[in-house]
Amino acid sequence: MSDDLSTGAALAFTPAELMAYLEEVYPVAVSTGVELAELSTDRVVVQYLAHSRDLRPGDTVSGPTFMWLVDLAAYLAVLARIGRVALAVTSSLEIHFLRKAPRGQLRAEARILKLGRRLAVTTAEVFAEHDPRPVAHATITYAIPGTVPTSDVATQ
Repeated sequence: MSDDLSTGAALAFTPAELMAYLEEVYPVAVSTGVELAELSTDRVVVQYLAHSRDLRPGDTVSGPTFMWLVDLAAYLAVLARIGRVALAVTSSLEIHFLRKAPRGQLRAEARILKLGRRLAVTTAEVFAEHDPRPVAHATITYAIPGTVPTSDVATQ
């Protein structure tokens, strides 16, 4: 039996339900003004308006802003498939900064490469407004907690 759950699955949330759940488990993300632009079984697209607080010297978007955005897009892609598992956590994030992005609208597109019972491997790209070329590319892996058998739980 294959451990890859990536194909043939339905979404666990509607776009509105996913954003409401994000507000519940990670309210700071929603408070940034990030928007869910697309949700499908194939990908998640989020948009974010980079402000002056997101810039580094040289008036370009900072690396931490890109990392946050790809991590969030990938997290939403995973949650959209596995449902209400808030403790799905980033176990690995590798990012390549391909070119600078000026202040303005950013779009992150995330896809699930493999979804297993304990791990999800995703990829995400960030695009600056009016530029078809990605400004960053990332691979993000999430650990998905399983249920702990009762016999493994320490008793006090």
